[in-house]
Amino acid sequence: MSGPDQDAASQPDAAAGRPLPRELEDAIRAAEGADPVQAALTLAAIANRAVAELNKLARAESTVRRGQPDWGAWASLANAARDAVLKTATCRKVATDLSRKSQ
Repeated sequence: MSGPDQDAASQPDAAAGRPLPRELEDAIRAAEGADPVQAALTLAAIANRAVAELNKLARAESTVRRGQPDWGAWASLANAARDAVLKTATCRKVATDLSRKSQ
């Protein structure tokens, strides 16, 4: 199938080819070469912060777009981001616990 009726799942991921800002990429790369505990702290913090912002954005947009055709997609993104916030918060907590135990 092709054209407007093509299944959304077969569409390319728009975010896949999007480059990260250089500062963020540098922070991730620096974590790769760091002490594993420090790397875990840094990466968990980056993930949690990014997902928290995504959650705020998606919640705000789903509120603004209620009743519009794209509301469902924004609401779905908000729900997924909320779940990710909880999971990344757990990652931060566990990384912090590891840091305390390694001192």
